[in-house]
Amino acid sequence: MVLEPTVSVIIPVYNGGEDFKLCLKQLLATKPIADEIIVVSDGDTSGCGEFAESLGVKVLRNSKPSGPGQARNLGASIAQNQILFFVDADVLVKESTVGEIKKLFNDEKIAAVFGSYDDEPGQKNFLSQYKNLLHHYTHQTANRDASTFWAGCGAIRKEIFDKFQGFSSYYKIPSIEDIELGYRLKNAGYNIILEKQIQAKHLKHWGIVSLIKTDFFQRALPWTKLILERKTLNNDLNLKYSSRISVALVYILLLSLLVTLFNLYALFITLICMVILLVLNQDVYSFFLYKRGFLFMLGAIFWHWVYYFYSGLAFLIGTISHSIKK
Repeated sequence: MVLEPTVSVIIPVYNGGEDFKLCLKQLLATKPIADEIIVVSDGDTSGCGEFAESLGVKVLRNSKPSGPGQARNLGASIAQNQILFFVDADVLVKESTVGEIKKLFNDEKIAAVFGSYDDEPGQKNFLSQYKNLLHHYTHQTANRDASTFWAGCGAIRKEIFDKFQGFSSYYKIPSIEDIELGYRLKNAGYNIILEKQIQAKHLKHWGIVSLIKTDFFQRALPWTKLILERKTLNNDLNLKYSSRISVALVYILLLSLLVTLFNLYALFITLICMVILLVLNQDVYSFFLYKRGFLFMLGAIFWHWVYYFYSGLAFLIGTISHSIKK
């Protein structure tokens, strides 16, 4: 009889509030339950550590916030099991998730696994629904043979994690520390799987400021830097060819709109760009239509094009910065 691998769950938390409490309770209700749950209170001042201890969970504490990457590394340093399963403090796993993780790692060829957000986000406001549904769609349409890693709901063999010294200490705030680790694993030839059936609910509330701040400063800019340094640009997840073309089209569209102030014929270029954008992204817009209706889809199209705009801007800024530093 082959014994399934043992699992340590690691949750970094900084002032997680009610979302964290739901996250932890859900993990304690999984069947089977994880062999070990470690909460890293990363400079938390809201009592999350005390709450975890009241439920009998092992808690480590940082006096000051070190960022989720370093908090996860701290938890991993004392973990006693073969698989490290990282879960964000605003994510709810399913009852079967731990069991599914164990079964997947029966395959010794798999180094790491991550799942997908589900299609029922926890927050009901438009931007939270839009952003989390877009994450779900991106995960569900990506390659199973993944090009990187995601630590919101992702697991890795401890021996491999230790071999690569965990997440980079470069990232002091929530950023792309998991993507960077995934790149290192793939470059070394390790197999990372995106298991689309492992789905978790995201409870994060997105507003205009938090959305742009996170996407632009904490994701797009550092990801551009990583791409240019590693010379890695895969046709997967947020970096698909259709997305790159869409970024260019958004800028041509904006430029043609500006030209219409002097020449109305430029409006034809604007309309052509809009049509091509709709065709290129028809699958995701159809997904929004199916899930939330026509008016939601219209709002999602607008924000999706805004996303392409600031993603392109971040890539331009990152490229210029990289060139100057060379």
